[in-house]
Amino acid sequence: MSEDSFPFGLEQDSLANSLGAAIPNRSLMIVEGEIGGGKSLIAQRLAFGLVENGTKVALVTTELTTRGWLEQVASIGYGMSDYIDNGQFLLMSRFGVLTDEVEVEITIDDLLSNDGLRAADFIIIDRASQLIPNDTNPASLLSAIRRFTAEGRTLMLCFDSEEVEPALLREIKGSAEVVLGLLSNTQGGQLNRTLAVTRFLRAAGPVQARIGWRVEPSMGFIVDITAVS
Repeated sequence: MSEDSFPFGLEQDSLANSLGAAIPNRSLMIVEGEIGGGKSLIAQRLAFGLVENGTKVALVTTELTTRGWLEQVASIGYGMSDYIDNGQFLLMSRFGVLTDEVEVEITIDDLLSNDGLRAADFIIIDRASQLIPNDTNPASLLSAIRRFTAEGRTLMLCFDSEEVEPALLREIKGSAEVVLGLLSNTQGGQLNRTLAVTRFLRAAGPVQARIGWRVEPSMGFIVDITAVS
């Protein structure tokens, strides 16, 4: 693994071939989409690809229990339990192991100071838009993020744009090295998903502007080669 980037390629799919081959270190990555748009699936695919390539990853989920998250990724062929056991993957949930939501309100500032997350090389917060208070100052948040990434980490934030103040979202996206948008439409009763690349700085390989994709049981993420790039 290069100190300047984190490879995430897997033999079973060609996502890395279309998405820059590796994600730059010391960077901010934004994945934006509506509820149900596939943000969590992208986060799961990247987490699995990163640990498979030797990166120490931490992931925070605001939507599933830790058990539910592990069961979900296992169902699409991304077994993560062994990586938890060997200390290469840290999973945190606002719901704990089962179903009780933690009583203390957690914000993104709390996570950026968490020792467990700071020990990882690549941190994913899904979805970060639920953890940003409405009165957050964009400049202060960006300053905290940049201090966090400057120490040799990459931070990936998943956003539902409706949950964040537009001005704050513009500031964060404008500062990010990688910005991905998730689009979907239905044609002939079939759901078509597209990963739209708005920005990808310091890419190690080719970057395709539009990537069609789907998820299959036991197979995980699949690039749809019939989609128009």
